[in-house]
Amino acid sequence: MIQIKNLTLRRGVKIVLKDASVTLNPGEKVGLVGRNGAGKSSLFSLIAGRLQADAGDFDMPAKWRIGQVAQDMPETDQPATDYVLDGDLPLAEAKAVLALAEASEDGHAIGDAYVGLEHAGAFDAPARAQALLLGLGFRTDQLDAPVNSFSGGWRMRLQLARALMCPADLLLLDEPTNHLDLDALVWLENWLKKYEGLMIVISHDRVFLDAITKVTVHLDAATLNRYGANYSGFEEMRAERMEQQQAAFGKQQEKIAHLQKFIDRFKAKASKAKQAQSRVKALDRMVKLGPVLMDAEFDFEFRQPQSLPNPMLTMRELICGYPNLVEGEPPVAIVRHVTRSVMAGQRIGILGANGQGKSTLVKTIAHALAPLGGEFTEGKGLTVGYFAQQELDLLSEDDTPMQRMIRLAREMGSGSSEGREQDLRNFLGQFRFVGDMVNQTVGTLSGGERARLVMATIVWQKPNLLLLDEPTNHLDLNTREALSIALNEFEGTVMLVSHDRSLLREVCDEFWLVTSGGVSPFDGDLDDYQKWLLDVSRANARGLPAPPVPGYVKPAAAAAEPARAAPPAATAKAVARATASAASTPSTYRRDERKQGAQSRGQAANLSRPLRTEVTQIDSRMEVLGGERKTLEAQLAGGKLSGADIAENGRRLNHIAAELAQLEERWLALQTEIEAITADGAA
Repeated sequence: MIQIKNLTLRRGVKIVLKDASVTLNPGEKVGLVGRNGAGKSSLFSLIAGRLQADAGDFDMPAKWRIGQVAQDMPETDQPATDYVLDGDLPLAEAKAVLALAEASEDGHAIGDAYVGLEHAGAFDAPARAQALLLGLGFRTDQLDAPVNSFSGGWRMRLQLARALMCPADLLLLDEPTNHLDLDALVWLENWLKKYEGLMIVISHDRVFLDAITKVTVHLDAATLNRYGANYSGFEEMRAERMEQQQAAFGKQQEKIAHLQKFIDRFKAKASKAKQAQSRVKALDRMVKLGPVLMDAEFDFEFRQPQSLPNPMLTMRELICGYPNLVEGEPPVAIVRHVTRSVMAGQRIGILGANGQGKSTLVKTIAHALAPLGGEFTEGKGLTVGYFAQQELDLLSEDDTPMQRMIRLAREMGSGSSEGREQDLRNFLGQFRFVGDMVNQTVGTLSGGERARLVMATIVWQKPNLLLLDEPTNHLDLNTREALSIALNEFEGTVMLVSHDRSLLREVCDEFWLVTSGGVSPFDGDLDDYQKWLLDVSRANARGLPAPPVPGYVKPAAAAAEPARAAPPAATAKAVARATASAASTPSTYRRDERKQGAQSRGQAANLSRPLRTEVTQIDSRMEVLGGERKTLEAQLAGGKLSGADIAENGRRLNHIAAELAQLEERWLALQTEIEAITADGAA
């Protein structure tokens, strides 16, 4: 186990821990939480042996092997699988023993070395390494690609795979989800649930923490407090503890006031001097309780958009991609044939594995990339607020927050009152840029501070369409909560790419799936998406076709096709049989055949009656929805609605469109069943 007793740890002049104590047991899965800058990573460095305690005791079994994600970016031409294999330290040690035995030409030593290799799992190690890579989102053609050929985010995934490859007694994970998409995140959760050692994880993803941890250690005010629950349980237990502490503090203050009142009243009277003196001693002996101090809450809001065009934008056969780096070669298309409309008030979550084109789609809508083909039409008055996955894509390292805001105010033509430096300073203060921080260069800001600065520039622009590509990567839990609240109160449209399932659940009411080079609606919530991902994984493992995307509906022209198409094959065969029979059967038998046919048709009618009833109900519902849609569209065209009403109409139109698509799909399925029953009856 790990035991920390009365430990003090300093980083420079800052006290990270003071008289802190906690015990962590083998096999526990622990979430280490606390505000940014509290010292969580410093505690990791202490456990890993990179820092030494200034006072107190730290005890951990000397033989424990530690697995952790290296923070340095790997620079090597080594193949990806081999790089991950090197993370298996017992295997590396067994290979070294074999090399020494072979060099000494000692037969017995060589035999023992091969036994050691078998115990280290050498024979299935490449398969295990590749399973880790595939689970974290790498393609099969990337398994032997050189490490240097991958981007920074993918190299960090390689570091994570390398850490997971090691059969460790203690696993330290510092923000392991930052470079993962939802597909890889779901896989990682399942992998960590099966891990048998002691695991300590730092994360700002509450859903991830709830899924994999059973213990929470809170680092606050240089102390460590252990809670026997996941993150949600920790929040409830901490709130109850703080309420009790505040009540105890209040009672003690009342007691102190009572004692002090007696002392002040009777200290000068000889007859009461002894009693007064005893109360002075009681006050001195009393262990003073401090008031409960909460972390400062962070909140902000998006300004009301000046207009809400509807639709916001329309895409027809849009092709998104990148220009080819090889001169003379055609551009590289990532997402093709996107035909979608974005309405006022929609809250769209964009799902899909890394590399499928989520960011490419968002960049194209934000004009960071030019479309490669198709049509892209924007509504009049569209103002886009774009948050890029890499904040430095939108900021200059040499800029300061104040310089960035002054330039933005000038670009937007802000008047003298709104663009004054003091007004900008006050505005930046809302995003925790106070004092000299407004003049600190962007290159020296933390990831969370840069993210807040980008958010400040977006808020200033009063957008009506928010394009957010992984906005929470560097935000702590308080800031994520503030972002969720602000997005829910925003009157415009939101398109969100994120691996933060809590944010997606709280903000989005519909999802688009980017996969296989296209974009389709996903009918369901995140639980349905995770189930679909698991179904896809099982199908791939068995070599079966991938299951269909839930809720995918063919375009209107294609959906209407079955109504105009030739009869189903079963019906055509039945007609052919009936025709042939009529031509060849003697007249004496035709009466009985007609009687049997009538009976069959009657049975078919009885079987299909419930289906026809449901078809009638669907027709009625579609007619009602069509009328409501016309009314809403007429109201929007009238131009007399308030911003909130426009947003609400947009949301309702979106729900109507989704329900109509489902009804149309069900109608077609019913018609197919009815035709099959009719065909059997005719046979």
